[in-house]
Amino acid sequence: MTTTAALSVGQIAPEFRLRGPGGQFVTLSEYRGRKNVVVAFYPLAFSPVCSHQLPDLEKDTRRIEALDGVVLGISVDSYYANEAFARSLGLSFPLLSDFDRSVSERWGLLIPERHYSQRALFVVDKQGRIAYADVAPTTSQVPSKTALIEALERLR
Repeated sequence: MTTTAALSVGQIAPEFRLRGPGGQFVTLSEYRGRKNVVVAFYPLAFSPVCSHQLPDLEKDTRRIEALDGVVLGISVDSYYANEAFARSLGLSFPLLSDFDRSVSERWGLLIPERHYSQRALFVVDKQGRIAYADVAPTTSQVPSKTALIEALERLR
């Protein structure tokens, strides 16, 4: 499995403009100065581990919102597939389409030979810097949600 180096704490998070529910564009910068952003990269919609990871993250969305955060999921699937996946899982947060894989690549998560990203959780603070980064060693492992919540608490 070959990837470039993932982003690390302290770096400025690369901007993205991705299609989400209904094909509407979502940008990272629209949250700058207003919200901390939890960016959850997952490899593929409707896969078994993703079908467990995202509902587990959904369980903590109220806690994340109470800590002045929002959640954005990102995969290489089309926004149509992501919309159906989110609906099937009952997710309240948007799943965004990195169909051309450019965001996964800029964030250092693309696995070129598999054409999808690693599984990772990031917190981007209100100033646009990475405040927390956890990239799973394999796509079958899920990053720590507990450490993510702790990182958001430190930003208060």
